[in-house]
Amino acid sequence: MTCSGAARPVDNFVAHRPGDCHHIFGHLKPTNQRRTRFSVTTRSRFPENSSPRLLSTVMTESTSRVVKLQEARDNKFQRLAREAQAIHQDDALRAGEVGYLSSTMVQVTLPYREPKGNPAAWGRTNGRASLTIQPGYYIGTEVEIGAKGRKKNRQVPISIGYPYGSVPRLLLAWVGREVTMKKQREVILGRTLGEFMSDLGINNASGGKRGSITAVKEQTKRLFSARVALVDNPENIDWNNDGFVLADSLNVWWDPSTAADQAGLFDSKVVLSERFFDEMLKSPVPLDMRALRALKQSPFALDVYSWLTYRSFSVTRRTEIPWEALQQQFGTETESERKFRSLFRRALKDVAVVYPDAKFDADSSKAFVLLPGKTSVRIAGR
Repeated sequence: MTCSGAARPVDNFVAHRPGDCHHIFGHLKPTNQRRTRFSVTTRSRFPENSSPRLLSTVMTESTSRVVKLQEARDNKFQRLAREAQAIHQDDALRAGEVGYLSSTMVQVTLPYREPKGNPAAWGRTNGRASLTIQPGYYIGTEVEIGAKGRKKNRQVPISIGYPYGSVPRLLLAWVGREVTMKKQREVILGRTLGEFMSDLGINNASGGKRGSITAVKEQTKRLFSARVALVDNPENIDWNNDGFVLADSLNVWWDPSTAADQAGLFDSKVVLSERFFDEMLKSPVPLDMRALRALKQSPFALDVYSWLTYRSFSVTRRTEIPWEALQQQFGTETESERKFRSLFRRALKDVAVVYPDAKFDADSSKAFVLLPGKTSVRIAGR
């Protein structure tokens, strides 16, 4: 996969080779060597005497899954195309759509999924940059049953959990924008959750345990309760000196059980810690919030986009980066380098739609090649 930086029309995301034949319920094969007609050979898990109703139900469910998958692809394509058009028509600075991330947190990123087993600490390393996270805790009550069956309440620390996925990444870029513009540690999140979610690009507000409202509030709490260490050598972390919390205080008045556009009694706000505030201002990486919103379904694509525009600022000649080094940096939890290359190239296809000025060559199986190009957000000299 090679991207020269020129704007290209966006085709379907699934490319089929000439001659490939696809069928939902089976495969196609020629019925006659001399003709081009085809017949369908169905591979079924069911005995030949299975009831027609059972077979019909299975076929209907399979068709429904395929339709939903296609709808998801169409929605993704429409979202990417819509944001790409907006990016092409108006510069991010003029549109007020510039977010910022700390350069260190572009190089070493948050988890993509909830870390298994809720470890005491989680980290990622890229060269000399290292990010280590500890989740926040609160004191809860646990019931302990004694030898004679007597119940006794005891206080225990309970983990709030790790921030992971797309929401904290979008949130960090949004907070970076507020900090860069206003130069204040206190950041107003807003009186309504709906307005805040819209700023993050999450327009379909839904309630319930697995709804987007609950997810945004939960990930916000996890992110600003966490303790991090950004160091050069992860083996010698002194949490007393190297570690710091992201926020000194967090006041969230949104109620996930109410409508997203219903205002709380007060503005929800976060007061960033001085260490994190300084980190955000020290070397911020400008990002197009419209591109982030378009890529929000994939935290991996968000990281690839952020890293690509960060590196494009300093690349002045052809630069080869071994796939092994990228795999270690992004840490997608896959041990296969071949699978990682496939995931990375898939993310690049989406990133290239909203960041057409990126120049790279991902065809080689040995290294990813970065070429001199423009940053996603126009800045002086680039």
